[in-house]
Formats: sequence, C-alpha cells, structure tokens
Amino acid sequence: MNADATSRPGVAKRAATAGAELAIESFRTDIATETKSSDIDVVTQADRDAQARVIEVIESEYPNEPIVGEEDDALKTVPDSGPAWIVDPIDGTTNFVNDSRVWGTAVAAVEDGKPVGAAVVLPALGDSYTADREAAYLNGAPISVSETSEPELATVSPLMLWDADNRTQYAAATRELVTRYADLRRFGSAQATLSLIAAGSLDGGFTNLVSYPWDSVAGVHLIRQAGGTVTDRHGDRWRHDSEGLVVSNGGLHDSLLAATRGIDNTV
Repeated sequence: MNADATSRPGVAKRAATAGAELAIESFRTDIATETKSSDIDVVTQADRDAQARVIEVIESEYPNEPIVGEEDDALKTVPDSGPAWIVDPIDGTTNFVNDSRVWGTAVAAVEDGKPVGAAVVLPALGDSYTADREAAYLNGAPISVSETSEPELATVSPLMLWDADNRTQYAAATRELVTRYADLRRFGSAQATLSLIAAGSLDGGFTNLVSYPWDSVAGVHLIRQAGGTVTDRHGDRWRHDSEGLVVSNGGLHDSLLAATRGIDNTV
C-alpha cells in the first residue's frame, strides 16, 4: 500500500495491525467468553481490549472523529456526512474462542459514508489485506478479483450468519449456492471471506440480510479496489445500510443476484 502512514488508509492499516497484535496474545489461551444477542453471539475481553487499542491508534492521528465499533459503547450507525471510522476488533470471535485461525481485526476509514481506506489483518494466518484510494493489496502486493465467469466453475460463499429465526433462509441460501456453483466455502468471518474474494481466492458471495457495518465495509472496499462488483440485493450500488450484500468478480454478478432472489422465493 502506497498510502502515507498518517493518511486515513495508512492509519486504518496501523490501527488494525495494532489491534490484531494485541488480540493474538490471547489466542489459544483459556479466555472467558460471554454471550450477547444469542448463545452463538459471543464476546471476550480480547475483543474489548483490541477495540480500545484500535481506537487509541486512530485517535492519535484523528482525534474527535466518530468511531463506529462492534463492542461496548461505540457508535453503531455510520454518519452520512464527514469522516468516520468503523472497527471490528475480532471478526470471527467464535473461531477465535474455538482456536480456529480464521479471524481478524478490521478497520475502515469513511468520508461522507463512503470508504476511502481499509485493512483486514488476520494475524494467526499471517495475512494483511489493505486498500487505499487506488488499489487493494495482500501483504503489500497488489491483488485483483478472479476471472471466473462460469458458475459451474465458481467457488462462492454465503455471507453473514442467518440467526435462529431465519434458518429457513439460511437453508435456501446454501441450496441456491450448491445447485448453481461448483462449490461453496464458509469460514465464520465475514471480513476474512470478503478479503478472499478481493484476492481472487473465492469468486463471490451473497446475503439477503442487512449487514452490520463493522462486518462489511472494510471488505467491501477491498473488493471494489481489487476490481470487483458490490451491490445490494436489487443490483444497486451497496452502501453500509443497504438491504442485502452481493459481491463478485463482476462476471458472476447476475448469477449471484439471481441466487439472492432465490432465497425470497422459498420464504
């Protein structure tokens, strides 16, 4: 990434790296967990400590700017005007507490609701995905989305998690994927999944749900800067409060939109 360390993309990278470095100190240790909205929505002290560290780095360069974060008393809504930051200290906490290495710290810098810089740092995997105003990168090297255009050759992913009240939709989503595409993957971390799509390791993904900004904005910026396509469920340009999230390498986008509509046909 060519961005200066004090630029918004540069600070996003520094903040995500700092949070990830702190979080991994507690990885694969006997750390206590708490539940939030449901028994499968968990949080640890490592989440809180990593978020505090991320915020500390951001505020050292950009004090008094709004910070939207998953944990505790951070803002939960992205402002439509002015600068702001979006933080997920540990995206994939269930993986984290179960000793799976697929988790990371995600930070996005936005201006007037639109991302201008992002970082998703996956410390247990040794990978750092970043994006500035020009391109997207993996460990400093430019990346681009895949070139797969035939659904029967594509590997795709359901995005986000359908909760216990929406398992019929979850089943419909997976049915749409396995009947339309070569294979599917589910990693348990939305930001890691979006990063893999940006790097061409996956070909696309979708959900019909509204995504939390801390689960999506950083990864969306990565995909766009890597040449991919990101829309809502209707095919319109996606923003942080859109209904549905459909991401692809471009060539598969119409197919993924049709798959998203297929969820609704079973509900």
